[in-house]
Amino acid sequence: MASVGATPGRTPQGPGPGEASASFPSSAPVPDPREAEEEEEEEPAEIHLCVLWNSGYLGIAYYDTSDSTIYFMPDAPDHESLRLLQRVLDEINPQSVVTSAKQDENMTRFLGKLASQEHREPKRPEIIYLPSVDFGLEISKQRLLSGNYSFIPDSMTATEKILFLSSIIPFDCLLTVRALGGLLKFMGRRRIGVELEDYNVSVPILGFKKFVLTHLVSIDQDTYSVLQIFKSEPHPSVYKVASGLKEGLSLFGILNRCRCKWGEKLLRLWFTRPTQDLGELNSRLDVIQFFLLPQNLDMAQMLHRLLGHIKNVPLILKRMKLSHTKVSDWQVLYKTVYSALGLRDACRSLPQSIQLFRDIAQEFSDDLHHIASLIGKVVDFEGSLAENRFTVLPNIDPEIDEKKRRLTGLPSFLTEVARKELENLDPRIPSCSVIYIPLIGFLLCIPRLPSMVETNDFEIEGLDFMFLSEEKLHYRSARTKELDALLGDLHCDIRDQETLLMYQLQCQVLARAAVLTRVLDLASRLDVLLALASAARDYGYSRPHYSTRLLGVRIQNGRHPLMELCARTFVPNSAECGGYKGRVKVITGPNSSGKSIYLKQVGLITFMALVGSFVPAEEAEIGAVDAIFTRIHSCESISLGLSTFMIDLNQVAKAVNNATERSLVLIDEFGKGTNTVDGLALLAAVIRHWLALGPTCPHIFVATNFLSLIQLQLLPQGPLVQYLNMETCEDGNDLVFFYQVCEGVANASHASHTAAQAGLPEKLVARGKEVSDLICSGKPIKPVKELLKEKQMENCQTLVNKFLKLDLEDPNLDLDIFMSQEVLPAATTIL
Repeated sequence: MASVGATPGRTPQGPGPGEASASFPSSAPVPDPREAEEEEEEEPAEIHLCVLWNSGYLGIAYYDTSDSTIYFMPDAPDHESLRLLQRVLDEINPQSVVTSAKQDENMTRFLGKLASQEHREPKRPEIIYLPSVDFGLEISKQRLLSGNYSFIPDSMTATEKILFLSSIIPFDCLLTVRALGGLLKFMGRRRIGVELEDYNVSVPILGFKKFVLTHLVSIDQDTYSVLQIFKSEPHPSVYKVASGLKEGLSLFGILNRCRCKWGEKLLRLWFTRPTQDLGELNSRLDVIQFFLLPQNLDMAQMLHRLLGHIKNVPLILKRMKLSHTKVSDWQVLYKTVYSALGLRDACRSLPQSIQLFRDIAQEFSDDLHHIASLIGKVVDFEGSLAENRFTVLPNIDPEIDEKKRRLTGLPSFLTEVARKELENLDPRIPSCSVIYIPLIGFLLCIPRLPSMVETNDFEIEGLDFMFLSEEKLHYRSARTKELDALLGDLHCDIRDQETLLMYQLQCQVLARAAVLTRVLDLASRLDVLLALASAARDYGYSRPHYSTRLLGVRIQNGRHPLMELCARTFVPNSAECGGYKGRVKVITGPNSSGKSIYLKQVGLITFMALVGSFVPAEEAEIGAVDAIFTRIHSCESISLGLSTFMIDLNQVAKAVNNATERSLVLIDEFGKGTNTVDGLALLAAVIRHWLALGPTCPHIFVATNFLSLIQLQLLPQGPLVQYLNMETCEDGNDLVFFYQVCEGVANASHASHTAAQAGLPEKLVARGKEVSDLICSGKPIKPVKELLKEKQMENCQTLVNKFLKLDLEDPNLDLDIFMSQEVLPAATTIL
């Protein structure tokens, strides 16, 4: 606002005290650039899945709101029990499952069971049935081809668009095409992510990607839990008590050293998708091994720093698609693109024999430089943060520059206009000013005189009264109307033209969205491998080797990756379960001797090798493992409505029904949740069932304290069974644990020693050992004499007290009843 003050003597003066020579509506507080980078709080991701089942084949597609991408799986065969579909659901945990209302009995039964799983974590999905006509093949193709996709250039003709989509979507997979069509119909009807937008704004789709579940190793949620691969804990912050979770002491927690969120997300994906694809695994290990070389440490640290600037590009692209771009988004995108260029230049200097380096060097194309150059030349970051809106640099648009120059020169110009206006006003008016208000225009501002009481007093000849504010009257004059016609609404014009430039810049970026998506894919992969290399360097891991001829695993001096961080000393152990001999290993030993840790160690080392990580062992050779099953801890939950023993049985049943000759099965203390004889019989029956399979028996590690399993020879003798023992040594009354696995069978469980360590009273421990020895020798168990005498004395004293309380003069006393009900029953416990 420009103003001029004048004394009653009509001498023009400069701006009076407290008056601003130029003033516009105050802008929002200027955000700190560092806060702008970190303010991007991701909305909770939602996944919506569409599935069709026909003639033994599945067609699956799902939409992930976290990256606005549609994923599809080409038509895949599945069993009537729909195991593949269950595996997909367990992995992606969709919020909703969309399917056709016209389904066969198998799918109907499966979806009914899925909808009834109230205990399903984190939440059971919503089942949505659409009319079968929505899944028609031709209409689905039409929906796919007519979609508005930002990654397809507008310059493409209809034919070119069809060819382009045909290179991405397998139109020969009819079920997949129909599933994609049904998913698009559902997204358009539900308007996912754009519920509050105009109806002509479509759901943003930034790409189509294929996902497959071939070569994957099957691991259930119980195994992830008992092996502590993942472990969520409540967040300590009081601000995140309701919803915040943090990773506890887990394998994922110690290996996750990723610098960007998408690297962390990819690491979690690798952990949920361990693979048997040896080419993929070795390509990961090659990168880790390269960064473990001492001469490459500086390069690894430099790449790690650059990866810290790789931000959430899909979220920014989604906002651009919806025209919701924030000021901070441009700054974040600019840093991301320039960091990607730094990664490209660095990878070009690295060995191109490694696939990842070659991909980054080639696929981080000059489009990135073009995007960075455009943003750097157009966006005025400092001005944008100051005004909290998109602004452009000078010399981009001459018309904008001219209007900004006029806007900048307004204060001095309006001061001169106000001086001339004052000359034409009533002499009683001491001063005036001319102000500019966006969307309203130019106004003449006059202080309210004492004589101006009523509204009628505000009328001044030649001026149009507008409003009263802060004891100042605002008018339109002939001159201010001329200014409106001559200069227009400069502020809004500038904003409109800069918004148009922003839209054009957004279109340029969205046209190159494919390369930005590829940047995120490769950068997150590099981030994960650098994190795994850093962990391998710090913890002394070694590279595993893979063998297609070996069906099991061979581990030399392996260590538990979590336990070795918590224990002062850790004793490594070897394991071998390849070939025909020793497929079933029965491990015995005292309590607390390390049996459970040994089982978990074998499982964790195998798992780490199957995600492409170095492992805590001197050497490890991993064969063709297709699944890991466990029965180690009971994952109890009230919502399951099952007893502890029933949960144990379910876990073992899953292994019995699904394990193959290439599966690894870890069983710890199965049978202890019920009667000893029944538990022992069940354990023996399960092991004998697997032994009866002969060469197709899975690789099984069984830890048990049921020594009768061996003593009573409940298992058949043969090369398939191998007995191992956790080595210990008795030193007087003490038991020394060596935590070393060796051949043989334990001769006792030494439960009394463990009980004493737990703090049970000495008398209880001694009595327990005495009873155990009597049972083992087949002798009768007699009560302890001292305890018996103490009990007799107590009963005698009780009887004496009853006699002393007896009132013989009481006429209502019946001695016969007293003797029969009080004395005689007590006498039997004394004699």
